[in-house]
Amino acid sequence: MPSHRSDPPKPWVVITGASSGIGEGLALEWARRGTHSLVLAARNADRLRHIAESCRDRCETRVMPVDLGDPLSIDRFAEALAESGICPSVVVHNAGISQRSLALDTELSVVRRIMEVNYFGTVHLTRKLLPGMMVAGGGEFIVITSLVGKFGTPLRSAYSASKHALHGFFDSLRAELGGQGIRVMMVCPGFIRTGISINALTGSGESQGTMDEAQARGMEPSVFARHLLRHRDAGREEVCIGGREVLGVWLKRWFPWLFSRIISRAKVT
Repeated sequence: MPSHRSDPPKPWVVITGASSGIGEGLALEWARRGTHSLVLAARNADRLRHIAESCRDRCETRVMPVDLGDPLSIDRFAEALAESGICPSVVVHNAGISQRSLALDTELSVVRRIMEVNYFGTVHLTRKLLPGMMVAGGGEFIVITSLVGKFGTPLRSAYSASKHALHGFFDSLRAELGGQGIRVMMVCPGFIRTGISINALTGSGESQGTMDEAQARGMEPSVFARHLLRHRDAGREEVCIGGREVLGVWLKRWFPWLFSRIISRAKVT
């Protein structure tokens, strides 16, 4: 009698902030490759379901809402993964909130909100998933930070601080657990054509509601996703992806006095 051999299960990728922008671009690119199963996570479940429909013909895709600003939501998300028998091979930390306000005009509650989502929520989710990943033999964290995780610019003081904090935490995590099968890749986008500036918080906590000119001229998320996965395939631990703005990293490193002069006058919206 002929034997029927089923395909082995594909490893799981969890993508936070998957309802739009970079997260959506990564979901579609991973689905196009067909190498992994996907868990799409964000607050907007309806939008996630729409994106999932575009992925399911290529790979198994689950929708699991989560709010990184709510610790209980993160706990429930981790429990739902475990109950579904999903131990992620890759976690893409992409969800976050940006800012468009001067430091002196930004209420402390806004600073705390940005840090809660961008930093504390990401760390909380990492700590919930990490033990299971280690038991399974290892895994990978891809952390979407920002060029302002490498240098500060006007109107993004709290946002920049949250992204700098991610670099500190995950660089330390890599140093601690790299020998135990845990890989960390830090990804610093420049201007990518997403809605991040529309949803950015002003000093009072309201959404800016408009698209920055630089953002509107930025790289398409689909192009960004292809670049990211190519660098991941090459084993890169840290990469900056964008246009000419990525040169700011090198200018800051080698000519900090010149960088300070330029960035204080630069149009950053």
